[in-house]
Amino acid sequence: MKRTISGKDLLAIGYPQGRALGAALELLQQPAMAAMETAAALELLKAVKEQPENYLDHETLEVLATIIIEDANAAADGTIALNTDAKQYAIYGAAHIEEGARKQMATAMKLPVTVAGALMPDAHQGYGLPIGGVLATKNAIIPYGVGVDIGCRMALTIFDIPETHFLENTAKYKRELIAHTKFGAGAGFHGHHKADHAVLERDEFNLTPFIKQLHDKAWTQLGSSGGGNHFVEFGKIEFTERDEALNIDKGTYLALLTHSGSRGLGATIAGYYTRLAKQLCKLPQEAANLAYLDMDTEAGQEDWLAMNLAGDYAAACHAVIHQKLTQAVGGQVLAKIENHHNFAWKEIWNGEEVIVHRKGATPAGKGVMGIIPGSMTAPGFLVRGKGEELSVNSASHGAGRQMSRTKAVQNISKDDFKAILKANEVTLIGAGLDEAPMAYKDINVVMAAQQELVAVVAKFTPKMVRMADDGSRED
Repeated sequence: MKRTISGKDLLAIGYPQGRALGAALELLQQPAMAAMETAAALELLKAVKEQPENYLDHETLEVLATIIIEDANAAADGTIALNTDAKQYAIYGAAHIEEGARKQMATAMKLPVTVAGALMPDAHQGYGLPIGGVLATKNAIIPYGVGVDIGCRMALTIFDIPETHFLENTAKYKRELIAHTKFGAGAGFHGHHKADHAVLERDEFNLTPFIKQLHDKAWTQLGSSGGGNHFVEFGKIEFTERDEALNIDKGTYLALLTHSGSRGLGATIAGYYTRLAKQLCKLPQEAANLAYLDMDTEAGQEDWLAMNLAGDYAAACHAVIHQKLTQAVGGQVLAKIENHHNFAWKEIWNGEEVIVHRKGATPAGKGVMGIIPGSMTAPGFLVRGKGEELSVNSASHGAGRQMSRTKAVQNISKDDFKAILKANEVTLIGAGLDEAPMAYKDINVVMAAQQELVAVVAKFTPKMVRMADDGSRED
């Protein structure tokens, strides 16, 4: 009979008392772990403890790995003090933003490297920076200020195909959508199904042995999408007037919209450099997840190059998806627009160069195009930035959650979910209750709160949406 693994066994392999120990014990109750031999299970858990960044996109071990990284405590000696007073920052749509997100932003505004910040109207509590938080720093990069899904982005292709063609051929569009997409943590392609892209030849893959060993994973997952709120969808896009810059006439067109990031590559890079930043930059406990790397150091430069590689890889994933589906459905491409919303950029703000971290925020410099989605039944918007300096040239990246994933699963019924899809004539492939439209804020309220930040160019209405079957996991 197999011996039950106890807390003492976990302590013996290096697990400290606390959240990680509890999470590991809970994990051992899951069928996949319970079926393992004692020695093999302990060996696996020890590997997660020693190198958690390698398991951030693992279907079973992702949560434990994340907790281990988050609980890396800074030693009391050498702790960098926060400023006593938080710098002032702009907040948009304040009436609809929870207190937890504001407190996180206030802590970020006390960092000694902080120059400016802003909170977008879709903001909600996260880790380190709140989701929807924008933070400009002086010569410092914060790995968790970008987040685990480096380079998560939106990409939009507008076709000359009329909406009627889609409505008359929904079976074909559904077939092609399923055939050319793949979703979920750890998902990828193998053999002749693997895609190719110039990003795989980038010199940065040889930057360090750590990054080099991620190349095979990157190749396997190229052209796939994550879990959680990531999607690939067809919908109609409406221009109420001609847009000269895009050279698109007034009218309604078929469009393809995608939302995903840098998959396991980005998650592993984010975990590694977050851990390194916490070792080198010891901050008080309430700011531990905001540990930063000086851009003048080798570690800071490595993280910068690795982050940009992951961002370009995310763009390549979207390019592969759009190329496959454009070829499958035919039609002329009228325009392509895309933007990151989990990234850090070197920008000029108030006359000085800063590093602008946008964790769930859309770049909105003057004339910059962006895409702000709603939910699977709510419209999204193609926008043009107005260059508002108080917002650090940023806007929201979506509607933002008003229910946690757990709360959504507990409070939304399958019948209500099906009813809202039917009412909006949306075909859904995959997704869990945690991604139901009711879990999100009203996108129209969010857009009303940022009229000074962006101008709406066109409205996108989802019609056929594909997401991961288990909506609860993200890379």
